[in-house]
Amino acid sequence: MADRTHHENLDYPANFDYPGQPGNPGTTDPADALLGELAAAHGVGTSYWGWDGVERSVAAGTLRAVLAALGVPANGPEEQRRSLAESRLAPWRRILPPVLVLREGREIHVDVHVPHGSDVRVWIDAEDGSRHEAVQRENWEEPVDVDGVLTGRATFAIPGHLGLGWHTLRADAGGTLAQCPLVVTPGRLRTPTRLAGRRTWGLTAQLYSVRSSRSWGIGDFADLTDLAEVAGEQGAGFVLVNPLHAAEPVPPVEDSPYLPTTRRFFNPLYLRVEEIPEYGYLDAAGRAEVTRLAEGVQAANRSRELLDRNACYAAKLAALELVFAVRRGPARSRQFADFCADQGQGLEDFALWCALAEQLPPSSPEWAGAAASPSAPYSAEQRSKLSGRIEFHRWLQWLCDQQLEAAQRSSRRAGMAIGVVHDLAVGVKPGGADAWTLAGVLARGVTVGAPPDMFNQQGQNWSQPPWHPGRLAESGYAAYRDMLRTVLRHAGGIRVDHILGLFRLWWIPEGAGPESGTYVYYDHEALIGILALEAQRAGAIVIGEDLGVFEPWVRDYLAERGVLGTSILWFEHDANGPIPPEHYRQQCLTSVNTHDLPPTAGYLAGEHVTLRESLGLLRRPVEEERAEAAAEQEAVLGQIRARGLLRDAGDTDSTDVRGTVEALYAYTALAPSLLLGVALVDAVGETRTQNQPGTSTEYPNWRIPLAGPEGVVLIDDLPDNQRFLSLLGTVRQALHQGRT
Repeated sequence: MADRTHHENLDYPANFDYPGQPGNPGTTDPADALLGELAAAHGVGTSYWGWDGVERSVAAGTLRAVLAALGVPANGPEEQRRSLAESRLAPWRRILPPVLVLREGREIHVDVHVPHGSDVRVWIDAEDGSRHEAVQRENWEEPVDVDGVLTGRATFAIPGHLGLGWHTLRADAGGTLAQCPLVVTPGRLRTPTRLAGRRTWGLTAQLYSVRSSRSWGIGDFADLTDLAEVAGEQGAGFVLVNPLHAAEPVPPVEDSPYLPTTRRFFNPLYLRVEEIPEYGYLDAAGRAEVTRLAEGVQAANRSRELLDRNACYAAKLAALELVFAVRRGPARSRQFADFCADQGQGLEDFALWCALAEQLPPSSPEWAGAAASPSAPYSAEQRSKLSGRIEFHRWLQWLCDQQLEAAQRSSRRAGMAIGVVHDLAVGVKPGGADAWTLAGVLARGVTVGAPPDMFNQQGQNWSQPPWHPGRLAESGYAAYRDMLRTVLRHAGGIRVDHILGLFRLWWIPEGAGPESGTYVYYDHEALIGILALEAQRAGAIVIGEDLGVFEPWVRDYLAERGVLGTSILWFEHDANGPIPPEHYRQQCLTSVNTHDLPPTAGYLAGEHVTLRESLGLLRRPVEEERAEAAAEQEAVLGQIRARGLLRDAGDTDSTDVRGTVEALYAYTALAPSLLLGVALVDAVGETRTQNQPGTSTEYPNWRIPLAGPEGVVLIDDLPDNQRFLSLLGTVRQALHQGRT
């Protein structure tokens, strides 16, 4: 995640039923006790522990603003009392809860609310068509007056033998019917067990930066297929790539893959035009035009200069329009129709947004007026007028689906145990497709970010609208489920960026600074459970990016659910210095670096300090920063030398950066971690930073093409690249020695 803090403390309100909860965080002031009680009732933190170990109270104004974003009036004591009473009565006003998410093999109880004395019957219609009766249990709770109706609470046991899946819980209360989704999730995600306890390694890469001689100036899905083939031949078990979520439908497009317009659908920028079957049926003039368009951007493949997504996408879109005009055969037409039917209304609405966005700039007043939602009369009218453009954008998603399927299939045929691992961004752009189509389950008036920390003293604002926890539950988590299904459709795994966001997110009121935010808590049992369920069904592993300082129960909880964690060599330390790799977690992806740091060769050279100095991001003299960075590196390198993996500092060969990088990877291979990530930038000797946290336009984030000391490195070059082969050989040997 761009601009992410690496220092987190996860402190849940005391009245929340979460494992490992800390003590009562208190309220901002005794006079605000009522406001604090209301905030806690809606999962809004009234205080938090900073990175420095100091507990900080949240301002009353922040609490009121965040509660307003949740739809909870909180201006003044009277309004707060009414809202608090409403929060207590809300469950009694409905027969069934909005959704029920539980773990397999566990009998749980659900409360059903009916007029006092009424008969009620509860059953489950399972996903497979079977029916299961729920047994009523004793409940002596007194009835409650709800809007003038004496209402009782009956308790029923949901049997623990239900299979995994999306079922329906139904109730008949004296002829009044009610229903809600009932989701049975794995107690523990079982897909990592298919690795049979054998550790494996894989490449981590920013796909857009990894090009071949046939690329259109940007790495694409065909390049992913070839990269997987090359890595598979070297014994890799997976290829982990950046988020492939869709950006804007036409240039200019967002450079950051972590700030997409949608997290459900994919970016057509990554399509390889020549791999589309209909390309072969273009007439001579059409093929000549596609060739001309390709040649216009392919010269960039051999350039170290910054990537130009806009030029590449403009050329590719022009070519795709030509191919789209080719008539599809009956079989292909049926496949396209089946894909559209499978993706349903979500694809229809996304394609409509794309068609509208081609015509309406982001600042157009229509987005806040006539075209405010997919269901608006204007939008309904445009569905008919723009049907051709809507089909074009549906077609682009079908092609993305096919080329991703080919990449995953090829990776498995190359011998990979896992294959392609996708990355899931934290959120989306405020004016993008998801913000438009999913407005009903997103919160307005707030954005997501991070509180101040030692690296970003003002905090961070990621400019992304968060899930509304209540409305998301009311929807049965449908949007979250559909997003996961699409990303996992042709994936061997998924990396969840900032997985702590499934527990809590830092909400910042609109117009306020990031330091004026607070944490809003989510039902992590539901969110992690659904993630595990969809991954289980897709046969995919889940890797949670759980870097930072936080309550230890969170990592324990994720491990219990079968979610792998993340360890980065330079961040694995405690009060005594670097943690020995033997003490790293087993259920984990371990790597030397991350995309928020320079490649290892650059890191060893202090490029991160030089870059931050040039951008004015340092808080103290550069000499102090360099001295501290050198001391941190030396602490790690000293351990590596002590194990005989690197020559002593006084030896001539100690200046060999390539040898040091290989020693660092051999060192991480000593960890018991199930997965070992090898950054492609390290394998080719790249030094340039891909992303500098805390910047937007100050540094060309996400625009650095893959290169080494001798120049640009293409996929075509990798099979003969000695630096690449040497590092992978080092990793293979280190893992083999660890098994013997």
